[in-house]
Amino acid sequence: MDMIANIANAMITYYSGDPKRINHFMKVYSFAKTIGELEGLDPSTLRILEVAALTHDIGIKVSEAKYGCCPGKHQEREGPPVAKIMLDQLGCEPALVDRVCWLIAHHHTYGNIDARDHQILVEADFLVNIIEDSMQGPAIAKIKEEIFRTPTGIIFLDCLASSSVCGSRADKDGLAIGDAQK
Repeated sequence: MDMIANIANAMITYYSGDPKRINHFMKVYSFAKTIGELEGLDPSTLRILEVAALTHDIGIKVSEAKYGCCPGKHQEREGPPVAKIMLDQLGCEPALVDRVCWLIAHHHTYGNIDARDHQILVEADFLVNIIEDSMQGPAIAKIKEEIFRTPTGIIFLDCLASSSVCGSRADKDGLAIGDAQK
């Protein structure tokens, strides 16, 4: 079985009985993987991004048990130790585990994002949160201005936030996002 499938399975088991959390990280994973591929991440960085997307909220369970709540800073503090144990048990390479734990520890830190995997993880999480929290106009515009940097993430955000035709990004074969709907 593929490493990513094993991690998804472990996370689904970890959040057993909590469909909201399972749905959230699976949606973040889908957006992150798609943005990463369309932005041309190298295979190693894409794999790190995929693992981070699946595990980014692993600290919620510990935060809720320890503090009775799960704000971003608690997740960033409590998530990496849990993720390290899980990823080590699944046989992940130490360099991947270290980078994923760093990303978990910074996925609610939006200043000075200087790596593509971090940027895409943050954008994917925001795309899902915008949907789940039913955000509208001004809030989305502010997020777009302050957070989004990748061309693909911006297009996806525009498509989610607009009922009109959004931008497109042609892939290497010339098929643009939205063409399949025509």
